[in-house]
Amino acid sequence: MGLDWIKPADRLGSLPPYVFARLDELKARAREQGLDLIDLGMGNPDGMAPQPVIDAAIQAFQVPSHHGYPPFEGTANFRKAITQWYHRRYQVELDPDGEALPLLGSKEGLTHLALAYVNPGDVVLVPSPAYPAHFRGPAIAGANIYPLILKPENNWLIDLNQIPEAIAHQAKILYFNYPSNPTAATAPRQFFLDMVEFARAYNILLVHDLCYAELAFDGYQPTSLLEIPGAKEIGVEFHTLSKTYNMAGWRVGFVVGNRHIIQGLRTLKTNLDYGLFAVLQTAAETALNLPDEYLTTVCDRYRTRRDFLIAGLGKLGWTVPKTQATMYLWVPCPVGVSSTDFALKLLQETGVVVTPGNAFGEGGEGFVRVSLITDCERLGEALQRMEQAGIHF
Repeated sequence: MGLDWIKPADRLGSLPPYVFARLDELKARAREQGLDLIDLGMGNPDGMAPQPVIDAAIQAFQVPSHHGYPPFEGTANFRKAITQWYHRRYQVELDPDGEALPLLGSKEGLTHLALAYVNPGDVVLVPSPAYPAHFRGPAIAGANIYPLILKPENNWLIDLNQIPEAIAHQAKILYFNYPSNPTAATAPRQFFLDMVEFARAYNILLVHDLCYAELAFDGYQPTSLLEIPGAKEIGVEFHTLSKTYNMAGWRVGFVVGNRHIIQGLRTLKTNLDYGLFAVLQTAAETALNLPDEYLTTVCDRYRTRRDFLIAGLGKLGWTVPKTQATMYLWVPCPVGVSSTDFALKLLQETGVVVTPGNAFGEGGEGFVRVSLITDCERLGEALQRMEQAGIHF
């Protein structure tokens, strides 16, 4: 007997296929055909976590108590390391007992926050393009998502003046992310001041994703939402160790900010998971305590790749602005070619994998995201393949 009568919940049917899962299928087929793929699709850092982090994890495995259930709110040591790191990096004062919560990666926390705070029909403001968790989490929760279409002429910044008054009054949450995935845009401090003023005026919960703040170049220092006076009264900020510390597979993130908002997320999570493995929390504590020289090395690596790829794309006709942060380039598609078609053409004709911009929402159409996740030699080979295939802007 078949199982055709077992239907998934409507919330699953409303979700489009996750682009990275679809890309995995296409990549598998390409490999079966013998293509040597240069995968610049996912933001999956190359290389291992820092050796001191690995050593700390190995040592932590030998502690018997680490193999039991961890506290739901995370270990006291890791929460303290988070708040000390925030003070060191952003001069933000946080209480480790209530204003910091470890997560199973920031994606998990961003999505579950929506489940904790969104009722079906609630209006949620989400930029487009945006990291998929920013709109998929609210979609799963049944939100009425109002997309804030970002435009290159506004440097991919949210234009608060374009939000209708009626929508602003209805809105419950606003997700945003600077430095941005996928556009690599950065926002000046005044933008954050304006955002807090707007949210306070309309009683909107601010959810800021600060996952790329440590990957900043040429003297640029990103702003934390929590640096802004009054922000902690209405907002939370998410972070991850995935990019900065090459720990994507470890699934370690955290949220900081308003204790009441965090408590709501914690309450939900106590019904869904048992928290982050204590061994990983010990290793993450070590990562956050690494000297700044480590961050300098990481930034130098991505800056070198950024400069190399921008110059190479320039020879193929692209003018790509020099980014100030993140591990991405946001590259326009050739005129008249959709982002899906261009990404597919690159994959089939060159074996180079990029992410179509429409995977990040309707506002991403006409662009592809290129991840700087391999060395310049491999990036050079990607450029050479594009040139040989006659692919240019």
